[in-house]
Amino acid sequence: MSIRNAQSAIYHHERGLTLVELIFTVAIISILSMAALPLARVSIKRQKEVELRRALREVREAIDRYKDASDRGFVEVKFGSDGYPPDLETLVKGVTQLNAVDKKLRFLRRIPKDPMSGNTEWGMRSSQDSPDSNSYGGQNVYDVYTKNTATALDGTKYSDW
Repeated sequence: MSIRNAQSAIYHHERGLTLVELIFTVAIISILSMAALPLARVSIKRQKEVELRRALREVREAIDRYKDASDRGFVEVKFGSDGYPPDLETLVKGVTQLNAVDKKLRFLRRIPKDPMSGNTEWGMRSSQDSPDSNSYGGQNVYDVYTKNTATALDGTKYSDW
């Protein structure tokens, strides 16, 4: 056997992975991916919680701006509403400003989606309801909450936020 044939045989033998090396590599990759999967789930849940807090803050600030405008006399206050909006759509559609011709005050561009349910249906409380009530009296919108009753990463219920 010549030197050239011996070198060719050596190089030919070293070109691929053996079955043991391949199984070992696949095992390591599967272990790493199984460890990363729970982290990805927690990360996704954390992101939804951040979006939920942002959406709740956005709607609650719009309700507060409406209440402030009604307290200042820019918005007509209906009896029994305590100056709060009658529904969330009013925050989007706007209300005609008192003492101004054809000027509408809008408080939201759109009703934000609840990231937990994926729709724009929020639980609401009126100012006449108890603070922890899950039933809506319908007089006005004093507060909003998500209808999702799952438990957050911090151990609280989403509906209590």
